[in-house]
Amino acid sequence: MFGIDPLYYLFSLPALLLSMLFSARVKSTFAKYSKVPAACRMTGAEAAAAMLARSGVHDVRIKPVSGFLTDHYNPLDNTLNLSPDVYKGRSLAALGVACHEAGHAMQKATAYPWLGVRSALVPAANFGSKFAMIVFFAGLALSGAATQVDPATGAAVGGGSGLGLMLVKAGIVLFGAAVAFSVVTLPVEWDASARAKKALMECGILSPSEERGAAAVLNAAFMTYIAAAVSSISTLLYFLVRSGLLGGNRRR
Repeated sequence: MFGIDPLYYLFSLPALLLSMLFSARVKSTFAKYSKVPAACRMTGAEAAAAMLARSGVHDVRIKPVSGFLTDHYNPLDNTLNLSPDVYKGRSLAALGVACHEAGHAMQKATAYPWLGVRSALVPAANFGSKFAMIVFFAGLALSGAATQVDPATGAAVGGGSGLGLMLVKAGIVLFGAAVAFSVVTLPVEWDASARAKKALMECGILSPSEERGAAAVLNAAFMTYIAAAVSSISTLLYFLVRSGLLGGNRRR
């Protein structure tokens, strides 16, 4: 069903191409500015620490993690996890990414509301992204079986239409949690980058001429979150159209 449905590809391919384009852009932009050393000679870890200290945030532990661009802030244990190229890097790219993650730590310290909303959505979004499709297509299968007609009597057979429609709607609701998470992520990431850009200048970490390079990395990274939101919304629209709940041909 899902793997060969032309309608799914009609909805998903544009979002997939957009995601690939933005992913390639962030990698190329990071590669470009990772070769441009910052005049301050600070590492990403040092820049993040300076940004947090200036903001009065002193309880965040900054540590290295393996991988490429695996940088993230974990609000559960209040740790700033930086990839090797960022943690030890002294480039414009490294400082921009490190301070972006420090921006998330500042969000928690200042009780930024959208960060709290996103954190609250994590369990539902994880569950929904794993099981929504299974539930949705199980519902479609049951609905299809229920609407078969007995040629001898002309009556519907199967008896699963009610359960099928319930599962279809449940799958849509489950995936809706993942969509909500991806949409709420946008203001969270934008705000973290805005905090980083401001701190890089106010802390004297970068000069005005260097700020443009760090901003280019942050802006490219933000586009990947837009692509993720578009992808999730496209999939939700596919669910609605495929089920007949949007655009007519609703299963009864």
